[in-house]
Amino acid sequence: MARPLKVAVIGAGVAGLTTARYLKSEGHQVVVYEKSDQIGGIWVYNPEIESDPLGIDPNRKIVHGSLYNSLTTNLPRPLMRFSDYPFIVKNKDGELMDFPGHEEVLIFLNNFARDFGILELVRLNCEVVRVELKNDDEWMVESRLNGGLNCSEEIFEAVVVCNGHNTQPRVADLPGINNWKGKQIHCHNYRVPGPFRDQVVVIIGGASSANDISLEIAEVAKEVHLSSRFPEIEVKKWETYDNLWQHSKVEYCYENGEISFQDGALVAADIIIHCTGYNYYLPFLKSNGIITVDDNRVGPLYKHVFPPKLAPTLSFVGITRVAINFIMIDLQAKWVASALSGKVILPSEEEMLADVEQYYQFMEENGVPKHHTHTLDLHMHEYLDWLAAQVGLPPVEKQLKEIFYKIREILPTSWVKFRGKLLEEMPWITTIL
Repeated sequence: MARPLKVAVIGAGVAGLTTARYLKSEGHQVVVYEKSDQIGGIWVYNPEIESDPLGIDPNRKIVHGSLYNSLTTNLPRPLMRFSDYPFIVKNKDGELMDFPGHEEVLIFLNNFARDFGILELVRLNCEVVRVELKNDDEWMVESRLNGGLNCSEEIFEAVVVCNGHNTQPRVADLPGINNWKGKQIHCHNYRVPGPFRDQVVVIIGGASSANDISLEIAEVAKEVHLSSRFPEIEVKKWETYDNLWQHSKVEYCYENGEISFQDGALVAADIIIHCTGYNYYLPFLKSNGIITVDDNRVGPLYKHVFPPKLAPTLSFVGITRVAINFIMIDLQAKWVASALSGKVILPSEEEMLADVEQYYQFMEENGVPKHHTHTLDLHMHEYLDWLAAQVGLPPVEKQLKEIFYKIREILPTSWVKFRGKLLEEMPWITTIL
């Protein structure tokens, strides 16, 4: 086993806390940097929104959180746990929820940090502003307290980036949008439905946030028009809502405020909400071009975690998405800690680069856009089992994978009733919660 290392972990959300746990268990000296005043990352609710509702002004005051007040998980509790740490948190009424709210998830993460002695490793209100390789074997981490001007530098032997990817909005480039006169907001800055009362709202997106927000806003808005580019979406008026329509892609945004859709509909809209995802953002990382972010591809990364030229002393945990995220992060973090301890030997730089290039080629041959490089989805099964094998664990339970894929099957067409439908089709879920 290699000697213990001094390791910096950037971020105290799910990925950072899990990584700190495994690094600590391997005997490494760990410092976790967290720029906010509490742990939990994206699961900390903040009612504040940014001065630029689209979130694209580089001079805006950045609000890290993207939670809306009513958010509940779209994965049931068995999928919101770590490999050996179950999700057993009751809500304020003393009930174990099948689909917990963000409040319960935050309690879960605080319990996890307490039980594994992670809290004393975290430096709160401490923002990392620069990470740079020095002398080929040391990393300089520059940070500042409470957003102040004075920075301090510290040397580490390894760095794990766990800063999340739900803060920098990715906005849809809609035809005619530059001359459209209505208001626009990204869901990063959506909190409650009240401001949309009596408005005609167009929501762009086809994933969880778009569906959640459309249903919530429909309770107060005059009309809600949900637009998705997914070809399997059924264009229709929702049966249970008199003011909610599902449309295909936006065709054009007109200067007079009207918006046309490819299904032929024309709507005079007051506001557009972009539920269109986020950009990976690594402004602090100075790698002399070794690591780049190109159309939301962070790379090159071997198995989405290790940059071949800098492995294992630089790694990323939590980059991947559309997966059983808590379990995936748990396995990635254990792999990183094992590699730094010498328990796992990574392939050579050349072998890792070849693997990355093979993956990129596979994406291109199958028509997968570059910005989906880190989207696991249909090959999540193989990826999780591969990670588990690297750290000597058995494959992820078959039942958990079945739940995930059933959710992926139901979501595009049955969001309104999907939670009930999931439990109806897989009633045995409640026996493993």
